[in-house]
Amino acid sequence: MNRKHIAPSAVVWLVLGAVYFLIPLLATFLFSLKDANTGKCCSLSAYGVILHDPQFWSTIKLSFRLALETIAIGLLLFVPTIYWVHLKVPRLRPVVGFMALVPFVIPPIILVVGLLKFFKDTLHAPFWFIGKPDMFLVGAYVILSFPYIYFSLDAGFRSIDVHTLTEASRGLGATWRTTLGRVILPNIRVAALSGAFLTLAIVMGEFTIASLSAFHTFPTYLQQINQSKAYPAAAATLMSFMITWAAMLSILLIGRRGGQRTVRVGIGR
Repeated sequence: MNRKHIAPSAVVWLVLGAVYFLIPLLATFLFSLKDANTGKCCSLSAYGVILHDPQFWSTIKLSFRLALETIAIGLLLFVPTIYWVHLKVPRLRPVVGFMALVPFVIPPIILVVGLLKFFKDTLHAPFWFIGKPDMFLVGAYVILSFPYIYFSLDAGFRSIDVHTLTEASRGLGATWRTTLGRVILPNIRVAALSGAFLTLAIVMGEFTIASLSAFHTFPTYLQQINQSKAYPAAAATLMSFMITWAAMLSILLIGRRGGQRTVRVGIGR
């Protein structure tokens, strides 16, 4: 878009939006620079407290691991499913799309209470499942991230000619696994990575499910330190914002790089 055609009202709303988001962050940053003993600016002691806290590193590693596991399971489940729906049963797209909206409608607190009640009240309850974050939390996070992964992948599949690519690949003698892995996936790479980074941002900021299921993740660590240490809590909050923003900026950069992508049909030997 030409800069001369940008409406003045759009500039005004962009400036107001930037002020609305940046002023609280600036205030939090200035607050985090205060010294814990004197209360005066400027000191990086709050960041030193966070970086030297073993719980900070253990919880952030746990949340990153859970995010990676959620991304891997989500993509393994949804990429073949959405590919099959687009290729064989396109009439089911509205049904799957409606199912993807359900996690938006059901609040996380209802989701986790329902899961906990189901597993704890069921005969021969699998305590090995609900007692491990890599099992219980990842299962809940896959459900929670379903809309973000689905709509990202659905947009990616709609941007390519699935039928032509599949027919060309199969005509060259490729198996279904080769077609999906070496023909379809390279052409929806940007969509898959966008869904992955959105999932990363969601898992790194999810508090309700982890708190009610009594797991100590990075968001629960932020809440805990916020109750005991004011200045380090502000520093930890800014760090969490930086992690989320890094994921969002990654989506932007990947989207720009993939803007000039070409559809590939070649099959390697």
